[in-house]
Formats: sequence, structure tokens, C-alpha cells
Amino acid sequence: MSHDLHTDPQGPSLDDLAAIEREMPLIDAEVLLLDAQITILCADPAPSDLDWQRVRRARRQVMREARSLLAARAATGRGARVA
Repeated sequence: MSHDLHTDPQGPSLDDLAAIEREMPLIDAEVLLLDAQITILCADPAPSDLDWQRVRRARRQVMREARSLLAARAATGRGARVA
């Protein structure tokens, strides 16, 4: 087992883990969008209407999750910074 000397031996803090958990819906939505975009790029011979619908749906989901995260941060006074 190899150890990276540049990592924090303590690992992420509880606050870091909580922040990641709050951002997971947005991360999941972004992954789905990326997957839909890859499908469009790899479509042979051409993307179907369903492929394009999937991209549009994924974009809307990313926007919903980003708005939700920003609203939650504004409500808790953490600012409007999204990773």
C-alpha cells in the first residue's frame, strides 16, 4: 500500500464531509449531464431526439440543484460560492 506524502493524515474534517454531502445532489446532476453530453458526442450516426431531450433535462436538473444549493447557503449565511 502506497502513501501520498502530500495528503493530510487527518483526512477531511467533519465540516468538509458535511459540505460534500450538501453538494452531492449538484454533483450527481452534473455527472448525469456529462453522461448525456458524452452520449451525444458518441452517437452514431447522429443523436436521436431522445438523446437531446436527455441533455436538456439534465441541464435543467443542474440548474435546479445549483439554485437549491445557493438558496441553502444564503439561508445559512455561508455566501453564494458554488464549487
